[in-house]
Amino acid sequence: MTDSILIGTGTVPVAINLRMANRHGLVAGATGTGKTVTLQRLAEQFSRAGVPVFLADVKGDLAGLSQAGGANVKVTQRVAEMGLEQAEGFTYAANPVQFWDLHGVQGHPVRTTISALGPLLLGRLLGLNEVQEGVLNIVFQLADENGWLLLDLKDLRSLLTHAADTADGLQTRWGNVSKASVGAILRRLLALEQQGATRLFGEPALSLADLMQTDPRGHGYINILAADRLIHTPAIYSTFLLWLLSELFETLPEVGDADRPRLVFFFDEAHLLFNDAPKVLLNKIEQVVRLIRSKGVGVYFVTQSPLDVPEAVLGQLGNRVQHALRAFTPKDQKAVRVAAQTFRPNPALDTEAVITALALGEALVSTLDAEGVPGMVQRVSVAPPGSRLGPVAAAERQAVLDGSLLKGVYDITIDRVSAYEMLAQRATGAAVPTGGTDLPGGARGTGGGSRGRQTPLEAFATSAARALGSQVGRQLLRGVMGSLFGSKTGAKG
Repeated sequence: MTDSILIGTGTVPVAINLRMANRHGLVAGATGTGKTVTLQRLAEQFSRAGVPVFLADVKGDLAGLSQAGGANVKVTQRVAEMGLEQAEGFTYAANPVQFWDLHGVQGHPVRTTISALGPLLLGRLLGLNEVQEGVLNIVFQLADENGWLLLDLKDLRSLLTHAADTADGLQTRWGNVSKASVGAILRRLLALEQQGATRLFGEPALSLADLMQTDPRGHGYINILAADRLIHTPAIYSTFLLWLLSELFETLPEVGDADRPRLVFFFDEAHLLFNDAPKVLLNKIEQVVRLIRSKGVGVYFVTQSPLDVPEAVLGQLGNRVQHALRAFTPKDQKAVRVAAQTFRPNPALDTEAVITALALGEALVSTLDAEGVPGMVQRVSVAPPGSRLGPVAAAERQAVLDGSLLKGVYDITIDRVSAYEMLAQRATGAAVPTGGTDLPGGARGTGGGSRGRQTPLEAFATSAARALGSQVGRQLLRGVMGSLFGSKTGAKG
């Protein structure tokens, strides 16, 4: 396999060194300047180098990665102009793709559990204030002590109601749980349900191993999250991706300086992650981005302007592709200056002037060399992908799903005994089970690589094994989350 992936050519070819690909990156540029094609090119080349990819398809255009290209005249012309057939053996070909969809319509359903998300990220998703976050922390503590599983929104709703009803007993141990705060949280939950978040929580929960598969040729699977609907609920979109990033950090072992990443994670519409985020959360995001590279994960932010990314995070993005920016307003002009200043200067280029003059499909590019030193910025024509540009037909998408390794694994929702059922049985005086349902055998391991299809029961077993755990295990999991995201304890008011 190759040890680099070509981005494009100018006076010299410019490529990302795979050993440095986990040092993260940025793809920026105004609307209509070619970011999507660049993202498709990078995803495809990482896949062909054996690196699995995760990305969100906010416009529906990236689904074309699953189909071979070849019918686009402009692509054919650029391939010839750049001599790509001779330089890299360019071919038109489809890529191994797995489609995902929180709504379960355009891809495999993707879920997590309330417990796995944790109180801090859930509080951000709900837009809670500090007092309400404190109540949420108490509710999670109550679930831990009683062994009540928090899997979906009805579990959380039942436990919040129970906490309000037993507030006097809780106050002397953890603090005040006011009915006003519980009512406010319940109203936020209702609004979240109306936005479609009910489908996000439940089982079988997503296994990270399913994002890190390779096909028989050794090509990494490209995991495409359908986000054309999801992007209209930006809080759900950004919180889900942030949760996924934190799960990768918590779960994956250290790998040090590997010859290539074990996963590349593209965060499109990156400004949504940072908009209105409190300082403590921004600090922890910076920490995750800095440390996750030792887990073999490369994070690439995709956005319109470098100003969308906080400076502390921007400083960690070693591989940069800057498409054209417009300079119509003072803010636009500042963005141009910032973008120019983030590159290592090239005496042959007036970087600030070139940024506003780049043509469609051109970019300023700087990548890290084998020693991790940023190269001088180069003006390049971005190489096209060998897959189709644009969306796919419904029948083509369905054909990919029908042939997927994961067909049937996540399609059937499983609703087992959890907090909702336990509290309902407790209220009626019925016998309360001591745990969840019996676990069937055959749960898969967590290693990567291609594998046979898994049955829904096997998926349930894996999900249940992760969720059940011991009380200490559940508390420890959220303790790790708290160390990353600065969780609060106790409640006030």
